[in-house]
Amino acid sequence: MKLSNALTSGALVVQAATAAAAAAATTSGDLTILSMNVAGLPAILNPNDVAGGKKAAAKTIGSKFAEYGYDVIHVQEDFNYHAHLYSTDTHPFRTPTSGGVPFGSGLNTLSTLPWLSGSFLRQKWDKSSCASEFDCLTPKGFTFMRIALSPSSSSSPSSDASDAPDGKESEVYVDFYNLHTDAGTQPLDLKARNDNLRQITEWINHKSKGNAVLVYGDVNSRYSRAGDTGIRSLLASENPTGPAGLTDVWIEIHRNSILPSDATVCGNPAETATCEIVDKVLYRSSPLVKLQPTAFEYAAPKFLSAEGGVLSDHNPVLVNLTWSAGQKLRQSGFWGGASYGTWFNDATILDETPEPVKAKKITFRGGSRLDAVSLTISHSDGKGTTELVHGGRGGTESSLVLGEGEHWVKSELCQGKKGDKTRNFYIQATTSKGRTLEAGTRTSDCKVFVSEEGWQVVGFLGESGDEVDLLGFIYGKI
Repeated sequence: MKLSNALTSGALVVQAATAAAAAAATTSGDLTILSMNVAGLPAILNPNDVAGGKKAAAKTIGSKFAEYGYDVIHVQEDFNYHAHLYSTDTHPFRTPTSGGVPFGSGLNTLSTLPWLSGSFLRQKWDKSSCASEFDCLTPKGFTFMRIALSPSSSSSPSSDASDAPDGKESEVYVDFYNLHTDAGTQPLDLKARNDNLRQITEWINHKSKGNAVLVYGDVNSRYSRAGDTGIRSLLASENPTGPAGLTDVWIEIHRNSILPSDATVCGNPAETATCEIVDKVLYRSSPLVKLQPTAFEYAAPKFLSAEGGVLSDHNPVLVNLTWSAGQKLRQSGFWGGASYGTWFNDATILDETPEPVKAKKITFRGGSRLDAVSLTISHSDGKGTTELVHGGRGGTESSLVLGEGEHWVKSELCQGKKGDKTRNFYIQATTSKGRTLEAGTRTSDCKVFVSEEGWQVVGFLGESGDEVDLLGFIYGKI
């Protein structure tokens, strides 16, 4: 652990790098998402009356995915015809199959955008019902991934994070969930499905705290079905662990934000989006990124065979959104290893802190690796300070108290392997006056993060346990 003063020239270098970062920052954009149950159960179990057979239907669906080029496509029931579906698609980022019936969940994602390396997870439902349908034949559940919306993001599902260049601007991430709940309307089906939605709500509250979220897939639920209480618990505080704070895009755009007590059931292909289907798209914004849906449609007319027949027994759901980075808070990219620590995000605390947020003291703990990070912030209203602390109690502690007009503007992280898991081994903070604070042990696998002009480090987000596994920085205005 070292604390040092640099010459004035060091501060000038930091200021120049910060100015260059500001010129390249991408802070808004458009996003098009699609949810489609591709009816990939073996034909002997569910023929769907698709003309030409299911192999041909899967190939046609894949070719249309390639033709339309939607940004993030979630598919369900992608079981025994997966290879045919992917054979005609051209999306650069695609999840590998988990297998056909009875081994796989049927959940896959095809994307033009990369997701954070190591963030993709498959989770099986705690409960399922054998009362009807084929739910006991497959390990249904949901998937999770943290997708980078900003074009500069370099965290790829097909490469290690060490391939990424230095981060010289803020990044924008959204947590994506793909789900397929228990089917059927028997009492045990309803009980299992409501528990499925309880489970994903708890996961969102834990894994996506402080993050923008998009949840979509085959929910097998209707608001107009009395027994489907789970879908409402995603939108209200019926869940004892707290609501996920989600909004249904269909309800917002086509129902004037009013949950229906009854709704016409759609045909296939649906002629209007005023009727209800079991495929849903839900979202929420965060202090770090705002999501705003601009269009919602049932896209079955875009997915017809050459003869004009449907390719699946479900209407695909197509949604357009705009996104924009936060006005008060933004974030950097990440460094380290994902998916085995406990997620933390200071954005919700910082969002409630009066502007401007002022970082007063930086504290690190480190030895062989990075054990903990801490930042003390003062409140502009003069009502005390808040200490943001993440990690364990190991290593040696050292601190840097920031002077008047001094801000944390540049960071370096180095990662390495402990056993078979990637963790952060080293951190260095550089202030606007060129002073530095470091902890841990430097490796050869490092990345530099520079805040945009007019922004400073005011908090953290990532995953930790006894040490800091995954780390990113939250920026606030100076």
